[in-house]
Amino acid sequence: MTGKRGIISLQLVTNILMDTSMMLKLFSSSAMRVCWLVSKDRRHQPIRLAHSTCVLIGRSAETKITDKKCSRHQVQLKADYNKGHVLVKQLGINPSNINSEDLGKDREVKLKPGQILHIVNQLYPYTIEFGEKNSEKKKLSSKRPHEDISPNSDSSTLNKYLKTDQLSPREHSPCNHKPERKKEKTKEGQTRTAVNSAEVTEKKDIQGMWKQGLKYSMQDPTCQVFKDDTVVAMKDKYPKARFHWLVLPWEPIPSLKAVRRDHLNLLQHMNDVGEKLVQESLDSKALKFRLGYHAIPSMSHLHLHVISQDFDSPSLKTKKHWNSFNTDYFLESQDVMKMVEQNGKITVKEGISELLKMPLMCHVCQQQISTIPQLKEHLKKHFS
Repeated sequence: MTGKRGIISLQLVTNILMDTSMMLKLFSSSAMRVCWLVSKDRRHQPIRLAHSTCVLIGRSAETKITDKKCSRHQVQLKADYNKGHVLVKQLGINPSNINSEDLGKDREVKLKPGQILHIVNQLYPYTIEFGEKNSEKKKLSSKRPHEDISPNSDSSTLNKYLKTDQLSPREHSPCNHKPERKKEKTKEGQTRTAVNSAEVTEKKDIQGMWKQGLKYSMQDPTCQVFKDDTVVAMKDKYPKARFHWLVLPWEPIPSLKAVRRDHLNLLQHMNDVGEKLVQESLDSKALKFRLGYHAIPSMSHLHLHVISQDFDSPSLKTKKHWNSFNTDYFLESQDVMKMVEQNGKITVKEGISELLKMPLMCHVCQQQISTIPQLKEHLKKHFS
């Protein structure tokens, strides 16, 4: 009997050890992974989805969604690190969808990497990205922003980031942090854990340096092509055409949203300086120019784009680059001044970032083109 008991005990211990080993492997696998909810239109920084934790996404300061048709708790997300997907449940009244298929209220659907989740009414697109914790920064690194920052700065810390082509204020990778959790009750009386991304000092510092980059560049005499007591003009460091300048006021105006009727004279002066740059350019008679502002600029500090319409530049690389200057995302300088004069402020249409995803189309003959290289080749017919 003692021998049999010994064998049974040994088998039991072996089974326990095997089960424990498998559990540790599963735990280790999920613990070493991370999942991010990534805004496709770059409205905000990626939101970390903790393993097997319900996260409520909707109209909030974190998502920057202000659309009243979007509930504050529009969808519930629950990441499964082991299976590599996120369970999505629509809680709001208006439709959410994955790859253009409506979810249906209170129905759970799997969201996999590569699929697109629209939060409400085919707006506010998101994807998910899984990665290893030790490679988060590489995983979410991205392309150059619209106006890359000049590396000329007195701060060695700033230079470290400003010289990196792979980061942008809207697209840099988030830092490791533990999400902030609080309990919320649903209408049914159930308790859910809502997770908001914690503010990380390092992350905010990097983002701040990128966003404020134009303020450093405009102070650099080597970047300036014109200045007076009111404005400064400089070449865009990564021009999207043969001629591409930025005109900035010395007055600290963060963006078009801060512009009021009192700024009309300033806007007119910025426009006048831009037209002066056009007149003094060698190809002003051969090329057409446009003066305007991006509806949602990637860089802080108000700046007017003065850009020739040839778009002959190696820095023009993406559909986003093209559409930011060749759709209504680009607000004409004269239209901006007229809007400020009439309304006292600038109003940007909701969902305007969707224009950046429009198909490529020649701005001269309106022919639709498949790729940027093909578009550049096509433009040579118009600007040879």
